[in-house]
Amino acid sequence: MLKNSTILITGGTGSFGHTFVPMTLERYGPRKLIVYSRDEMKQWEMAKKFAGDNRVRFFIGDVRDRERLYRALDGVDYVVHAAATKIVPTAEYNPFECVKTNIIGAMNLIDACIDKGVKRVVALSTDKASSPINLYGATKLASDKLFVAGNSYAGGHDSRFAVVRYGNVMGSRGSVIPFFMSVKDKGSLPITDGRMTRFMISLEQGVELVWHAFADMQGGEIYVKKIPSMSVTDIARAVAPEAKHEVIGIRPGEKLHEQMIGAEDAQYTYAYPEHFKILPAIHNWSADPHRIKDGVKVAEDFVYASDSNPEWMSVAALQAWIQANAHKIGAI
Repeated sequence: MLKNSTILITGGTGSFGHTFVPMTLERYGPRKLIVYSRDEMKQWEMAKKFAGDNRVRFFIGDVRDRERLYRALDGVDYVVHAAATKIVPTAEYNPFECVKTNIIGAMNLIDACIDKGVKRVVALSTDKASSPINLYGATKLASDKLFVAGNSYAGGHDSRFAVVRYGNVMGSRGSVIPFFMSVKDKGSLPITDGRMTRFMISLEQGVELVWHAFADMQGGEIYVKKIPSMSVTDIARAVAPEAKHEVIGIRPGEKLHEQMIGAEDAQYTYAYPEHFKILPAIHNWSADPHRIKDGVKVAEDFVYASDSNPEWMSVAALQAWIQANAHKIGAI
């Protein structure tokens, strides 16, 4: 599907983009891959990694800027929407800015993709969008709803929209693993709460889920990757086995445990070997056999949360992952 196509990724200089771009170039050989973002320095640094590859283009722009999106999307076949204001405390203290990017930006992109004839759009979501308690999660829930409804909003146009949702990306810039690594020599690690748990996923798994969504989507699906959980104390032990733990309390807007599928979504959710799929509640699309395919309906009271997850990552497994990926942890 993506072979010889033109692909644009918003927020493409972030952690996801740094993995998506080289993996997609190698796997599918697109005609053109456009990195759309607002930080010129990040684009300049990223461009050096792809010097000489004429398939990779860079386009300065903001998803808040509707007119700029229209220009950038000219001739584009597929879009990955990764742009977001996503640091939880930053969103709590800068709520207007978070709404402008995560909600208004999603609206702008949906309109522009429909009008410019983009075939398929996959938007990145987060576990925090399920039963949100913080502004970031609330804006991403709104964004998810916009992309699901975008399939109806498109009317007679061929543009289709889907969402992928996953948890804590291991080793990404600003996440807990590189933070613990940066302070481990002090002899103690700051722990928000010893009971806290998180979902764990690699960037490569996130990219593969986006590829699957492009290939599988009819429009309106939310894809949820089956991934393991870890307690924050086990993450700390994997990074610095001898370090003491200093409990500092939960940050504003932070959850004790994360959730990717709530009980309210269970009636629309189907299980597959490596993922779940939440189907749209609107237009009776949740009963559409083309969307269900070979899925198995989950139980009525099903909840997919990090504390009740049947799959857990061990300290040894995370240590092995850190050793294998030490060169890129926190770098992108």
